[in-house]
Amino acid sequence: MDIIISNSSNDPIYLQIVKQIKGMIMSGELKAGDPLPSMRNMALQMRISLITTKRAYEELERDGFIESYTGKGSFVKAQNQEVMREESLKQIEQLLQEALDKAKISGVSPEELIDIIKELAD
Repeated sequence: MDIIISNSSNDPIYLQIVKQIKGMIMSGELKAGDPLPSMRNMALQMRISLITTKRAYEELERDGFIESYTGKGSFVKAQNQEVMREESLKQIEQLLQEALDKAKISGVSPEELIDIIKELAD
């Protein structure tokens, strides 16, 4: 599992881990039942705090992407398609918000932005 941590990212390390693992699950790279590295191993491999890894895994579990069993480890949870769709919509909204913010700074009107989206969709 390749997770890349960027020191220049505005996101904290635990959130970078969460986003990348969610992406791997949503893309099908990680499938239901696939084991994740232990929290300790991931922390050692990435040279980060065990607390950071624990926080990432807790968030993934809270969001329904993984399930953890004491003494066995953490595994990708079978995904409800509605949960997957909701997560995709959430990510799309974030990206569109970034695009809207950039458009405002650049003087691009909402109508022009909609036209751009329509052109890209064709």
